[in-house]
Amino acid sequence: MKKIGLLGGTFDPPHNGHLLIAYEVYESLSLDEVWFIPTKIPPHKTNKQVTKVGQRIDMLKLTLEGHSCFSINTIELEREGPSYTYDTISLLKKTYNHDFYFIIGGDMIEYLPKWYKIDELIQLVSFVGVCRIGYSTESSYPIIPVSTPLFDISSSFIRERIKKKGNTELLIPPNVKNYIEENGLYE
Repeated sequence: MKKIGLLGGTFDPPHNGHLLIAYEVYESLSLDEVWFIPTKIPPHKTNKQVTKVGQRIDMLKLTLEGHSCFSINTIELEREGPSYTYDTISLLKKTYNHDFYFIIGGDMIEYLPKWYKIDELIQLVSFVGVCRIGYSTESSYPIIPVSTPLFDISSSFIRERIKKKGNTELLIPPNVKNYIEENGLYE
């Protein structure tokens, strides 16, 4: 049975922090692959404007170029309404005979008690918690902690940096930076 890591997010834009987390979990847990799962409508950000789906997929493809252990799974983009992890994992379990490891940061670990159908969800998937500055990996729910080098960036930080015409050289892959500039995103 394959061991698959799942990294969900809006990826607006995807950045080197996403790659770092995915690689650290991939190596630490000896996973076979990590699937990046872009969300259509994150339940905790329903009133937030996100970049068009096609552009986020384009940027994610560019980010994952040359990383053969990573791929994109568009399961959440193919459904209507908010993207609840329980629904996603239930569909994946029906489709694949894999063990799934859902990768979350410390900010999401603290939020787990509020997740949709969390008690059912923990029966379907193993949660992997990675450190984020200012957050704990402690939880009343079962969490596999994975230490990663701290690279405290976020997509919102990058969008703001781009808006202010700041430097993003070490934050996002060069081909993603070019795509953002060519398409006038986040200005």
